[in-house]
Amino acid sequence: MTVEKRTASLEVGGVRVELVDLPGVYSLSPYSQDEAIARDFLLKERPDAVINVLDSTNLERNLYLSVQLAELRIPLVFALNMSDEAAALGLKLRPEELALRLGAGAASTVASTGTGVKRVLELAVKAALEKPQAPPAPSCGPDIDAAAEKLSSALGVEHSWLALRLLEGDACAASLVPPACAKLAQELTAGIALKRGHDAADDIAHERHRAASEIAAFAARKEGEGAFLLTEKLDALALHRFWGLPLFFTAMWLLFKLTFDLSTPFADWLGGLFEGPLAYWTGAAMSALGAPNWAKELAATGVIAGVGGVLVFVPVIFTMMFFITLLEGSGYMARAAFIMDRAMRAVGLHGRSFIPLLLGFGCNVPSVYAARTLENSRDKTLTVLLAPMMSCGARLPVYAVFAGALFRENAGTIIWSMYLLGMMAAVASALILRRTLFAGETPVFVMELPPYRLPAWRDLLLHTWEKGSHFLKRAGTYILGISIIVWFMLNMPWGVTEKRESWMGRAGAAVSPVLKPLGFGNWEAASALLTGLAAKEIVVGTMAQLYAPQSEEEPEQQPRTISDDLSETAKGLALAARDAVSGTFGALGTSSISEGDEDTSSLQKTLAEKFTPLSAYAFMAFVLLYIPCFAVFAVIKDELGSWKWTFFSAGWQLAAAWLTAFLIYRGGLLLGLEG
Repeated sequence: MTVEKRTASLEVGGVRVELVDLPGVYSLSPYSQDEAIARDFLLKERPDAVINVLDSTNLERNLYLSVQLAELRIPLVFALNMSDEAAALGLKLRPEELALRLGAGAASTVASTGTGVKRVLELAVKAALEKPQAPPAPSCGPDIDAAAEKLSSALGVEHSWLALRLLEGDACAASLVPPACAKLAQELTAGIALKRGHDAADDIAHERHRAASEIAAFAARKEGEGAFLLTEKLDALALHRFWGLPLFFTAMWLLFKLTFDLSTPFADWLGGLFEGPLAYWTGAAMSALGAPNWAKELAATGVIAGVGGVLVFVPVIFTMMFFITLLEGSGYMARAAFIMDRAMRAVGLHGRSFIPLLLGFGCNVPSVYAARTLENSRDKTLTVLLAPMMSCGARLPVYAVFAGALFRENAGTIIWSMYLLGMMAAVASALILRRTLFAGETPVFVMELPPYRLPAWRDLLLHTWEKGSHFLKRAGTYILGISIIVWFMLNMPWGVTEKRESWMGRAGAAVSPVLKPLGFGNWEAASALLTGLAAKEIVVGTMAQLYAPQSEEEPEQQPRTISDDLSETAKGLALAARDAVSGTFGALGTSSISEGDEDTSSLQKTLAEKFTPLSAYAFMAFVLLYIPCFAVFAVIKDELGSWKWTFFSAGWQLAAAWLTAFLIYRGGLLLGLEG
């Protein structure tokens, strides 16, 4: 889960501690970016102590990293985690044996309940303060040990890990040391190879594995017959050659169904809040303060309509994040990656790419960051380029509003098709890019499958909040600021009476000819797409401002205000959201609006007038595939470290969006689907 450093401050026994969570790795050999982050921190920061969290059900595999950590000569404490699951397997853990051979202390833990965690922290603080003499690292043979000692002395370090990496011929390690030491390492390596008849790298790795196996045999003894019978039974279906894939797509459909079934009442409540009390009290407060008309209009159309139209969908976002977190914590997502490996390889993607792409359903930012777990730079770059095509939560408000306006009878199917369309676009892009810019063999996918488990409620709620709060923060800061900017652009030059003549209108009109072949070549749609470059949620807020009703009592020659009725715009937006979130998902088994309810929002009515079902579907497809937001654009640059690939990503997505929308609209016209 962790692909970059995470920090926290806490107090243990009166001692202030800074805890740094590094990416989970199996070794300190930097084959991927997350491994490099862990290695660099340990080498350069030299923490006071290291807590090595081990999977007690698979100690031997985990202890290979432990042997390398022991070579760093940093005080080491072990947390034998999932000790309850080890007991279910018939294993008796002996933490004291592990501490005796590798570190200063060890304790059994169950992280999901907190058992043993306090003890591990106390041991870590004690080790950091007392710095006990660590046991010697496992021997790799007299000649290698002597060479490592000589290199360590030349480097002026106490630990032997860097010396051993140099003897293994690691070019990355050689770049971290002075040229003279790198040259000495080459000479020593050549001497060992001459004596043994082969390089030292294989022997060093073999000795580490031997030591890990030996220590594991002492630290965990088999004392009974136990097994994860439930895991085995469920995997017989989840990993089935033929039924595994249909089961995965069924699970995804069920995720969406439950999301909208459970979130509808809360979305309705929020819609009512924006429709009534918030709009009314905002207008009353500003009138009492003697605010000018332009300030009242800014509050109504710039803030309540712009931000409120996004916040209505908060229940949908949080509910979806909850179920995605549940699937992740249960162990099923690891199975999903495994069963998708064959399909991913068919289009030239690495099976591990599936996890970052799946994370894109929540937000494309962590999706791009998660690609750093891929070892091959070619696979990583390709995954980063494809990740933004996954339909993130920010696009959902756009789908919902348009579905409520033009697809009331089949809205659930239409919205689900957007998610499928994103996956299809990613597959098509992968096929093209793999045969051109990223040609080459796809590495074998190896993955450790955890047992099925019920995640702790604390963890579920914590991770759900962590994912969903990103949406709230954007609405309260980023989207609020952009909504206000949009309002000013719609009213500049100051006093403009026609939105079409505003700065926003002129910008939209300049872009609209490019969109005309796609079926939505009006300046309003173009303007909304321009603001959507900043954040996809803004598309809804911009349209709410563009199509905001004007007071009929005002003379046409007067500047536009809504001081007489501040609640009109908010009411329209709330009704649009209510219809979109509740009534429109009838196809998924959700409906909170009776068949006789004919009250539709002004925004939806306007959208139904401006768009046909075919052009609306093409518009949603364009929103799905064009540049997701500036934040993702910046993250791609940060992750790939290249402006070339960053601009290529933007260009590829714009081209894919235009071509897809063109094929949908023009193909629909040829098939007679218009109207």
